[in-house]
Amino acid sequence: MGLSIRAYAKQRGVSEAAVRKAIKTGRITLGADKTLDPLVANAQWLKNTDSSQQRSTTHAAQSINREVMSDLTKAGSATFVQARTANEVVKAQTNRVRLAKLKSELVDRSQALALVFKLARSERDAWLNWPARVSAAMAVALGVDPHTLHVQLESATRQHLQELGELRLRVDA
Repeated sequence: MGLSIRAYAKQRGVSEAAVRKAIKTGRITLGADKTLDPLVANAQWLKNTDSSQQRSTTHAAQSINREVMSDLTKAGSATFVQARTANEVVKAQTNRVRLAKLKSELVDRSQALALVFKLARSERDAWLNWPARVSAAMAVALGVDPHTLHVQLESATRQHLQELGELRLRVDA
């Protein structure tokens, strides 16, 4: 004796309506006793269900799946088994990213950029304040006019920071 439609739907992780629709369209078949043998039904479900008609978990997974499918299509005609394999690979990749996010192993890109910007700004401000802090002591040690040394240090520091500011870094997505 097999499972009821409701029990099979629960085991499969789909709605009862989805199982009834699969039976109605002939993708899976009921046994003589009007129950479902889970092994037979699962095999029929995988064999007769088009994975492209299934809902993906995320938009990212859908776009990755499209890329994988286009690669398969370019290489030759993609069989249903290849398409299903590609779909499973995408699911695995999506789950790996989701797990890494849950473990806090991923860094939010916008937060990282904001932090780098904040650090760079504080570094710049520290350098801009440096000539005012050290110029008097340096002038005494060198025996030169403190104001002249301060102006020269500040000018050189600003020029150096300007050159560093022209350097453009690219952050890849």
